Amino acid sequence: MLNRRTFTKLLTAGAATASLSAVPATASAAAPEPVRADWHALGPIRHVRTDLLEIAYHEAGPSTGPAVLLGYGWPYSPLAYAEVVPALVRRGHRVLIPYLRGQGGTRFLSASTMRSGQQAALGADWIAFMDALKIPKAIFGGYDWGGRGLCVAAALWPERCLGLVSVNNYLVQNLALAKQPLMPSIESAQWYFYYFLTDRGRAGLTTNTKELTRVVWTRNSPTWRYTERDLDQAVTLFTNPDYVDIVLHVYRHRLLTEPGDPRYDGLEARLLKQPRITVPTVTLDGLDDGNYPATDGSSTAQFFAGPRVHHQVAGAGHNLPQEQPKAFTRAVLEVARLR
Repeated sequence: MLNRRTFTKLLTAGAATASLSAVPATASAAAPEPVRADWHALGPIRHVRTDLLEIAYHEAGPSTGPAVLLGYGWPYSPLAYAEVVPALVRRGHRVLIPYLRGQGGTRFLSASTMRSGQQAALGADWIAFMDALKIPKAIFGGYDWGGRGLCVAAALWPERCLGLVSVNNYLVQNLALAKQPLMPSIESAQWYFYYFLTDRGRAGLTTNTKELTRVVWTRNSPTWRYTERDLDQAVTLFTNPDYVDIVLHVYRHRLLTEPGDPRYDGLEARLLKQPRITVPTVTLDGLDDGNYPATDGSSTAQFFAGPRVHHQVAGAGHNLPQEQPKAFTRAVLEVARLR
């Protein structure tokens, strides 16, 4: 494991890739369940209205502290940050975690609004959230859906982003390549993308919510020792009335089998150009990620025009902030200093 002195030397030397090691726990039937942080660690749930949504969100830390916006993925929950939030609050940050559209207490204001999960919508939601709370700038940090939306926001609205922490590097989808196959090992890990193109997939998402979540968690993070309680807490968010429609649209739009919401056509046109991210960035890859194989960061270097550091994180799968919260916390603190 890298100690603080070694980690500091790596930063000073401007190392492009470092391994933030952690020893994964070994599953044992006799081992006691690990103590885990709970919802209260995230701060109270509050609500704010944008032009399209009433967004439920957690907030912790001093209102005058530098803001950090954290985005979680699917099918996960804000509890991914239950250990990250207190660590950032202790350092004076104001930390906010909004619930994704279609999850938890976030609701559309109008029944006529298209239930879109396309990447432009996810990115625009972050900026609308900041506008509603009058947050001019913030550090962005996330993974999966949350990371994608924050990458979009950082690329299209760099003036609002003080720095970006992104798990799995550059997450803006290149829809021009949507019909081109990936390596079979990656395609097989993303089986649910194709399942959700079908009516059978809709029925499975509706009726087998918990077990589908279990399969995704296990395959995405094969060394993560999550518990039944972790699983039960996450799936409570999936009773949102728009959950199924949003999840299906995320993947159907991504694979070009359904159109997007016309209100985002202009943003999607800009995203087709794969805009570079110009703000300071720390990217992370979990060495145990069963969805996206870990890289050294070089394959996505062309998409980052500002200062950028990449780390590989041992003992972490796809849900990196929950599996290795110290590594994610260090990345947020690092990007705040990266210039």
